[in-house]
Amino acid sequence: MGGPGRGEPLHREAPLYWCWAPVQHSGPSETGLQLSQPRHLSVRLEVSRPLCMLSSRPGVLCQPARVAVPSLSLHVATPFLGAPPWDVGCPRCCLETTTQPEASRRSQRRFPDFSYITQSGRLTDFLDCVIISHFHLDHCGALPYFSEMVGYDGPIYMTHPTQAICPILLEDYRKIAVDKKGEANFFTSQMIKDCMKKVVAVHLHQTVQVDDELEIKAYYAGHVLGAAMFQIKVGSESVVYTGDYNMTPDRHLGAAWIDKCRPNLLITESTYATTIRDSKRCRERDFLKKVHETVERGGKVLIPVFALGRAQELCILLETFWERMNLKVPIYFSTGLTEKANHYYKLFIPWTNQKIRKTFVQRNMFEFKHIKAFDRAFADNPGPMVVFATPGMLHAGQSLQIFRKWAGNEKNMLEVKMQVEYMSFSAHADAKGIMQLVGQAEPESVLLVHGEAKKMEFLKQKIEQELRVSCSMPANGETVTLPTSPSIPVGISLGLLKREMAQGLVPEAKKPRLLHGALIMKDSNFRLVSSEQALKELGLAEHQLRFTCRVHLHDTRKEQEMALRVYSHLKSVLKDHCVQHLPDGSVTVESILIQAAAPSEDPSTKVLLVSWTYQDEELGSFLTSLLKKGLPQAPS
Repeated sequence: MGGPGRGEPLHREAPLYWCWAPVQHSGPSETGLQLSQPRHLSVRLEVSRPLCMLSSRPGVLCQPARVAVPSLSLHVATPFLGAPPWDVGCPRCCLETTTQPEASRRSQRRFPDFSYITQSGRLTDFLDCVIISHFHLDHCGALPYFSEMVGYDGPIYMTHPTQAICPILLEDYRKIAVDKKGEANFFTSQMIKDCMKKVVAVHLHQTVQVDDELEIKAYYAGHVLGAAMFQIKVGSESVVYTGDYNMTPDRHLGAAWIDKCRPNLLITESTYATTIRDSKRCRERDFLKKVHETVERGGKVLIPVFALGRAQELCILLETFWERMNLKVPIYFSTGLTEKANHYYKLFIPWTNQKIRKTFVQRNMFEFKHIKAFDRAFADNPGPMVVFATPGMLHAGQSLQIFRKWAGNEKNMLEVKMQVEYMSFSAHADAKGIMQLVGQAEPESVLLVHGEAKKMEFLKQKIEQELRVSCSMPANGETVTLPTSPSIPVGISLGLLKREMAQGLVPEAKKPRLLHGALIMKDSNFRLVSSEQALKELGLAEHQLRFTCRVHLHDTRKEQEMALRVYSHLKSVLKDHCVQHLPDGSVTVESILIQAAAPSEDPSTKVLLVSWTYQDEELGSFLTSLLKKGLPQAPS
């Protein structure tokens, strides 16, 4: 009964943990120009976008720089996804430190092989932080082993509910493995305590600055109490790791939510990649109907659950139904778990759904009237009953003991005398929910994990065809490299902006306006200012750069008449510009100077000298082309 609250045994192709790092570029650009010191460049800046576009134009008094654009590099390996361990200095996060009991039976390895990160030295030298999405053991089960036995002293980030519940589940896991099964080379109770001292609890939507470059932010994931999706950001590049999430609200938790953060990469689970669940109300109605029919005919109902999550969901459902139907059949829950769960849900009411938060003062939905603590002796009692027992996978513990007792003699291996009903109450997102989250976050690329290969392939095609987003599902050991186009934030001088806007019409909403100024980089910050301000700040002397072009025309008139014809022609063509005829016979248009001269070797040929500054390069080029076409004939 009920979907698993953690990764299922069939989903073991997913990597055990994930690391992420952007590739950093340092040193000089390809032209040899280093931008480590303040420089001034002439730029063309599109105001409508937060991007700086460097253009190599004639007259720039320094080498044209080619800005190296960093790319996002993801490397999927077994059991590792991240930047190569030798690429030191890049921000890296370890997302989850999982354990896999089922896989250990095949490979004799319970914990991940962290030597994929480094075979010598401390992990702290290679990782900036560790992020835990929620308290299920397939996401945090190897955390004490990772920090205390392998050696990691850096920060561990998780939400407050996860911080409270995680050590309890880890201790329960340790007791079963060591005290009951006698496993060696396992972490101790003290190691769990020491590990939790390194935890930094985060609030939802809180931006946490891990170091000068790396920041993380948590989003509500539903799934279980305290579950969170994390955005990891370095500069303008970002990755969102979902962990396990649920896009459908239930009776005690809300739906997962994330804003349009537009990450470069979205790493999402794909447990139910091809499943489209029916209506939640229909599933609840079928569940209640089957439970009611069973107890009405005197049968017993076993509901294997995990201690936190689906257990509370189904308890609220049955409690409400029993109250409405006035039923007297006993409902039991594993001893101690109800009290612990009650305590945590009281403590973290803000993490529940809106209905529970509103009614909590009048009535605590987690104080059950019809659900009592279970004693092992109750399993032999005659008559109908409903029992919630752990663990949810029915592979050990009280749920397995009750199953064996109620299914008949355990020697009758194939003879099961009870009815078995399967209904999905899984807290994982189905295919519709995954598509919804991808559409909500609007990532550039999607990477699928935590699923079965054939189902992931189906979902991959669906994402690419319907959402037009590139999607990958790398196998263990495969490398995925995703190029990015990071934006460069540039602060613009208000004086420069006002001056440029005053010189022309207001730009249209969807069309960029070109600004001309000096781009200054200082302390890794870019500013666009006027050339006068840049010269003043940098202590540089102003130099004028002029271009002169010769235009040869066949004309027998004198130089003064030639200049007058040029003035008349330009006056008729350039109606929006100031065209002047100076006393010395020269013609000016803005900063452009035009003079007529006669070469001594050929009196029938006149030469027009066209000279302009760099600022009027476009107008100077236009006038040169116009004059080369010749002057119109003078009226007779």
